[in-house]
Amino acid sequence: MIRCHLSTFMGREKLRISDVAQRTGLNRSTITALYNETATRVDLPAIESLCNLFQCQVGDLFEVARPERKVQP
Repeated sequence: MIRCHLSTFMGREKLRISDVAQRTGLNRSTITALYNETATRVDLPAIESLCNLFQCQVGDLFEVARPERKVQP
């Protein structure tokens, strides 16, 4: 599963979805899907816009979350 940390970045900057949309030119629905971690695909220019806005790297914005293994007795 790919985790998106957009909500964390937005919280640090105290930005709303509309603020991010205005500053990046991205569609609100794209930002909402990333914020809620329901996006199934994202265009590279959208990722670039978000990284530029938050001055971060792609790896800061996204991470691969591996499922936890259950230990069997």
